[in-house]
Amino acid sequence: MTQCCINPSILSADFVNLEAELKRISNADAVHVDVMDNHFVPNLTIGLPVVQRIQAVSPVPLDAHLMIADADRWAPGFADAGLASVTFHAEAAIAPIKLARELRARGAKAGMALRPGTPVEPYLDMLSELDMLLIMTVEPGFGGQAFLDVTLPKIRRARKAIDGSGIGVAIQVDGGITEDTIARAAEAGANVFVAGSAVYGADDPEAAIDRLRQAGSETLRSSAE
Repeated sequence: MTQCCINPSILSADFVNLEAELKRISNADAVHVDVMDNHFVPNLTIGLPVVQRIQAVSPVPLDAHLMIADADRWAPGFADAGLASVTFHAEAAIAPIKLARELRARGAKAGMALRPGTPVEPYLDMLSELDMLLIMTVEPGFGGQAFLDVTLPKIRRARKAIDGSGIGVAIQVDGGITEDTIARAAEAGANVFVAGSAVYGADDPEAAIDRLRQAGSETLRSSAE
């Protein structure tokens, strides 16, 4: 895949003015919404009612990242809310294939996330059930962390398996994505990039998105040649 997608994370946005913050990233490919429950990760953010309101006012599609326990029970409700993409953690799902199929049946793209220390190999046989594989490049739970280069070999292995299968599964990376690190992640095989601080910490978030997209696209094109 050579299309570079930038999905800014509202974890770095001003939560008091979310509607205005969404308008500041209208050139994004999607809005990355981090849902944390203080159980699966040691942080608490927002739940389904708030996500539903974000969905109602967002100028771009919503990409939910559910860092929550009991994903099999709760994830389908986010698909029912009309979100474009719903990603659950493999470590929090009892029946990931069944859950992925249920998300798709309810109209959302199905994504599955892996913590930095979770190997990708046990899940390669279910790639056909997914639209996106999210490889965390930091430990989930908090924004502003530094990119973990140790995750690059896993991204490469996932890309090799996806390309070998001929299945159009996107590889998303989340954590520490900046203009400096996006090229390394893209060279390894990622094509969807979550950026929080790099976008909302900039004076002009839309310009920051354009710069990230350009940097990622150049690397993806070079890798494809």
